[in-house]
This record gives sequence, C-alpha cells and structure tokens, in this order.
Amino acid sequence: MGRQLSQAIAPQFDSAADFAEGLALVGFENTYGYINPAGKVVIKPDAEVQGMSSFSEGLAIVQLGGFQTCLDRKGQLLTQIQFDEIAPFSQGLAAIRSGRKYGYINKTGKVVVPLQFELAGKFSEGLAAVKLNGLYGYINPQGKLVIEPQFNDAWSFSGRLAAIRQGRQWGYLNQQKQVVIQPQFEGAFPFSESLARVRMGQRWGFINSQGKDIIPFQFSFATDFADGLAAVEVNQQWGYISPSGRWAIRPQFEFAAPFSEGLAAVKMTGKWGYIGKTGQPVDSAQFNDVGPFSGGLARVQVGEQWGYVSQV
Repeated sequence: MGRQLSQAIAPQFDSAADFAEGLALVGFENTYGYINPAGKVVIKPDAEVQGMSSFSEGLAIVQLGGFQTCLDRKGQLLTQIQFDEIAPFSQGLAAIRSGRKYGYINKTGKVVVPLQFELAGKFSEGLAAVKLNGLYGYINPQGKLVIEPQFNDAWSFSGRLAAIRQGRQWGYLNQQKQVVIQPQFEGAFPFSESLARVRMGQRWGFINSQGKDIIPFQFSFATDFADGLAAVEVNQQWGYISPSGRWAIRPQFEFAAPFSEGLAAVKMTGKWGYIGKTGQPVDSAQFNDVGPFSGGLARVQVGEQWGYVSQV
C-alpha cells in the first residue's frame, strides 16, 4: 500500500502557514495564533496584532501598531525590541530597518551591526549581502565588510557560492572574493543539492559549482532541486526531472511544487493534490490550495477554510 493522506486538523482557519519549529501560524476570528501539531492553539498574543510571521530560531516577528517587535515561544511580546521592520532571525541575527537604513540585531534586541545599509539580507554560511552606495557586498556577523560593495545585485551564500549580478548578467562568487562562474546568465538562483537553476534567454537549465551546464537550457521555468527532484515546465505542462536531467515524472500537471518529505503538491483540473516520487497520486486532487509537507503536516484549503493533512 502506497502513501495516503489523513485529515490531521480539520479545516477551520481563515489562513494557515506551514509548520516551522513545531508550530504553525493560523488566522481565526480576526486574529492570529500558533497551533501545535494536535491543532491546539498554544500561543495567542494578548495585544491586537496586525500581522505575524512563522517562528525562526525561537522568535516570531509581530506587527504591533506602527512598529514590529518579536514574540517568544512562551507567547511573550519582547516590546523592548521595536523597529520599522524586522526580518526573520538567521544564524542568530536579524536584519532590521529604521527609517531608510538597515542594520542587524541579536536576539536580545541589541543593535550589533549599526543602521547604515540601503538593504540587508539574511546571514547564511557566515555572511550577509548588504547594499551600500547603490552596490552590494558582504559583511560578517561583526559587521565588517569582507567583500566590498561592487555588484548590482546579490543573493545569499549557499554551497559556498553566491549568485551575483554585474550589469544585467548573473554569475557566482565564492567566499574568497573570487568570481568563479563569470556573469553570463539572465537569471540565477542559489545552489540547492549541488545544482543551481539559471536562465539563458527565455530558457532555464542547471549548472554545477564549476559552471558546467549539467542540464541544458530547455525549460520555460524550473524550481530548485529538493528531495532529489526539480519541478520544470515544458509546453505549459509541469513534470519532474532527476539531477541527470532525465524525466522522473513526465510533464502532465497544470502546476507542480517542489517535493518535501517525499510528496509534492500538483495541480490538475483546477484542484490541488499530492503525488509520490513515482508520480502516483496519494489522493484525488480535491483542495483549493495547499502547502508543502513540513514536520509531517501540510496545510490544505477546503472551500474557504484551512486545515492540515498528514501522511499515513
């Protein structure tokens, strides 16, 4: 018997996010809260909040009136932390904005990298992309510029390489400040499972860390590799390829999302369902909208309400 879906939490929420760190953000009765995998609301802020984020490294971001603050897993608002904008924590630090300048705070709310940048990305592999005087470079957690601003755009590091743009073309940079894959692509994304999706003209393909074309430029669109497969679009139909570029699941879907925990969401005849890695459906396509599996659960929309399903 193959995998099947089971209703884990009945549809009852106005909105729902993926589970992260054991909790999921849901909307109900004109407010927000966090549920555990049993569907019980375990955190519900006392204050009237205008928006909330999923938990990241033990803290969630909350919009409270005209500012953003943090919420801990005990449900306590850390209102000593107040900024115009706070990004999710990554590697112990979060990018913050006050007015038009960006900097970084630690989990106590202390500004550890002064507000000085025009934009600031998340820390990944010990570095963060920042924009200064119209150009992007990279800083370390102490705020020191270790790669001087010189690029027109820049992504976070992944697999020790970062996608950077010079002029209109994208290439890749290593942490030793060397552009190891020369700018030549119209689009580029971070490496995932040793391959990066890149665009030449209107077609997408995949390269390895040496810049070699591993999977030729032939797709109208593509997602990153996840769980060993990548969703790609050909002739307005979606399927999945393996890292060799061979079809694992032939194009047949209206849309296809990345695999997660062994299942992927696909759209057929206007409805969403899930498939396994052979392409076999694990249920009939019956949902209005869905999310990926995370922590054994996936959010699904039935009618106007959201709930969660599990695998059995």
